Amino acid sequence: MEQKASPESDQMSVARFFDTRAAYMMFTTTTNEKVVVAGRIGDELPQVHPGERALRVFDAGMGDATVLSRLMRRLHQQFPHIPWLIVGKEISLEDLRLALDKLPDRFFEHPEMVFVVTNMYSREAPTLTPATEQAREDLVWRETALDGSTAHDFAEQIHGLFSELAHDWEVHTSPKTGNPLYVRPSALVLYRKDHEFLLKSIIPQPGGSEGKYDLVLAAQPYRSRTTAERKVRTVLVPLARALAPGGRLVAIHSHGQDAGLEIIRGVWPDEEPFPTGRAELLAEANRQLDQPNDAGLVFSDLSDEEAILRYELHAMPSEIQEHIGTSLLLAAWNAAAYVAQIEEARLSEAMSSGAYIEPTRDVIQRHGGVWFNDEAYVISRELT
Repeated sequence: MEQKASPESDQMSVARFFDTRAAYMMFTTTTNEKVVVAGRIGDELPQVHPGERALRVFDAGMGDATVLSRLMRRLHQQFPHIPWLIVGKEISLEDLRLALDKLPDRFFEHPEMVFVVTNMYSREAPTLTPATEQAREDLVWRETALDGSTAHDFAEQIHGLFSELAHDWEVHTSPKTGNPLYVRPSALVLYRKDHEFLLKSIIPQPGGSEGKYDLVLAAQPYRSRTTAERKVRTVLVPLARALAPGGRLVAIHSHGQDAGLEIIRGVWPDEEPFPTGRAELLAEANRQLDQPNDAGLVFSDLSDEEAILRYELHAMPSEIQEHIGTSLLLAAWNAAAYVAQIEEARLSEAMSSGAYIEPTRDVIQRHGGVWFNDEAYVISRELT
């Protein structure tokens, strides 16, 4: 007798393409999205106002820190001698390792920096404080003052932490959503020992972080098909409330109306992977952020020229003009399906049947390549 699965086990049995490591790595290496996103966030820096003791930056989904590390280069150009407190939220151990690999050069160029990474939830990460008493008791807090003065010195010490981080960043799978959750909340605090005296006042301590930031990054911070109400409640509300006076939250998500969506609709004509745009999210955020401490928040209505970001799939001109090979087809299809967050079952069917090949080839030929659109929006707090 066949046993029917419960709705929760059904959800668990579907491996979503959006979550697969291979899809993510292929997308990030075959498109320039990270470069474009970092550039757009960097455009906000002239309007960022550092606090009294430091410039405070929070990355709500650090990933492998490609966006953050590029932004840090621009931060150094804009604020070369100001102490920084940079806090990144990331649940993936592999992304954490890749992110930490990018830090030695940043510590060398900007020694006046405290860098913190945590696996805590969105409502916890800005203050680096778990929400429940049990989680606070389980908190793993590692503080490392890096010796030396060269990028090589810092790299050797950071690599030495990896075995401990494998324990700290252990995860289990949510039986409700299928998302990874931390086994124990953890935070890693890094800074240069030779600058400890200068940085002492901004080095966070367990339970003692103010959690207010001058710049908050939120690049692709939620599932595209999640309702506007949930996107705002679980992501935008805690991030907006983490803004210091004069602080800016820059959020970026997929927009569609591009060649990538044409590929997807060549297989599934009625597909609508991006149901909520920036205007709806800002309106919902304005509705939910109605507490007294939310006074002073500004929901900027950007024009399309300011908001829409275009990025492209990397391809050699000869690949498009002379012969569209298997590798280009696969890269274009992967990027389109990744951006549209197509689930594994439908993806596997389209690939096994070859249904994706002609629509992908047709789009590449008609447009001479493949491009995608993101859109940005800004929530700021008035400078008091």
